[in-house]
Amino acid sequence: MAFIVTDNCIRCKYTDCVEVCPVDCFYEGPNFLVINPDECIDCALCEPECPANAIFSEDELPENQEVYVELNKDLADVWPNITEKKDAHPDAATWDGIEDKLEHLER
Repeated sequence: MAFIVTDNCIRCKYTDCVEVCPVDCFYEGPNFLVINPDECIDCALCEPECPANAIFSEDELPENQEVYVELNKDLADVWPNITEKKDAHPDAATWDGIEDKLEHLER
């Protein structure tokens, strides 16, 4: 099972998780990160590092976040790999904790 980046990452895009990933399976979009499920080794190092609590194990994914399983897979195929921590999205503090942000996802 892979880990999945979910709704709360949108417009936050903290990259603390990227820094601890031993297999560099994170991919970066304009205002969201995803995990490539084919590369994730289920080590669980990323989950506690996410300040926005936006990363879940696939088997512990909240029901209302299931759309993010396919979204992580699809976007990892087109977005560039990210391997180093960067600054969070400029509005991260404002958007952290806001629900239902999928409409704000920039591809």
